[in-house]
Amino acid sequence: MIQSIRYFFEKRGFAVSSRLADKLGMSVTNVRLFFIYSSFITLGFWFGVYLTLAFILRLKDMIYTKRSSVFDL
Repeated sequence: MIQSIRYFFEKRGFAVSSRLADKLGMSVTNVRLFFIYSSFITLGFWFGVYLTLAFILRLKDMIYTKRSSVFDL
């Protein structure tokens, strides 16, 4: 049973880029490169959002400092 499930996924699941390239009439390398580049772009985008939020939080901490008493003015 496990072998049949494995065979099913190997036959149908691992040839996604080649079947997509056949449907679109493109070469397989271009489709694979598109997936690789899009994954790097999406990862880089969220990393940029993370750095921007960290910078904003750092600025907020520099501007608004907590004072422990009234006499720290």
